[in-house]
Amino acid sequence: MSKRRPNYLAGFGSLIWLFLVGLPLYVMLVATLQSRADYAANGPLSFPENLTFDNYIKDFNSGFGQYFLNTAIVTVCVVGIVVLLVPPLSYAIVRSRSRLTNTVFRLFLLGLAIPSQAVIVPMFYVMSEAGLYDNLVGVVLPTAAFAMPVCALILSGVMRDITPELYEAMTVDGASPRRVFFQLVLPLSRSGLSTIVVFSALQAWNGFLFPLVLTQSAGTKVITMGLYDFQTEHGVDIPGMLAAVVLSMLPILLVYLFARRALVQGLMGVGGK
Repeated sequence: MSKRRPNYLAGFGSLIWLFLVGLPLYVMLVATLQSRADYAANGPLSFPENLTFDNYIKDFNSGFGQYFLNTAIVTVCVVGIVVLLVPPLSYAIVRSRSRLTNTVFRLFLLGLAIPSQAVIVPMFYVMSEAGLYDNLVGVVLPTAAFAMPVCALILSGVMRDITPELYEAMTVDGASPRRVFFQLVLPLSRSGLSTIVVFSALQAWNGFLFPLVLTQSAGTKVITMGLYDFQTEHGVDIPGMLAAVVLSMLPILLVYLFARRALVQGLMGVGGK
């Protein structure tokens, strides 16, 4: 058996990639542990002489905790709407053979081709007339609506991987469509469900356009809008802003770490196998 030769070129390329990815992370994390004066004096690449967590404490004392809570509320509500509506919709798309269902599905997927920027003006008018302007509900509804087409496409692909023999076996046993959905389809679609949860959570957590246009007061600000508070007429508080960025990254990073395997399987369309 021949001995495998080490691939030095691949190793060198990996080191370059690690450096390109690690340097921005290093700059961001180190800046959060410096005072604003030290950062301005020593520059972004210097290691802090006096470590401090004052930037994180100051962020929460200045109202960032409220922005964090608002973002969490929006994210949980968006994920809840998607998880409640998309699985039965995808099940109907996969199991129904009617032409009407296929037509509705194609129309539903038009949402993939329509950018949110194209409908933001009528969306602002609708939310204003409905009394939802400057309300978190007015951010939740359009965010969930624009996340649903992609989620339905992903989950329906996962459900199609479930073999027809399993459906037939449960039907022969006298199972109703409702029982098939809850006892067969949902357990075998866990990876797809994890995928749409992570995707919709990312859409809601990182949302910028809808909060920008549909909210105004400080009580309805989310994280992406709260980052503007660190920019004043006298300059930008870079350490404070980067500390807020780190705090905003942690929840989504934790979600991804726990669901990354199911997320990859769901995107590859092998969740039902």
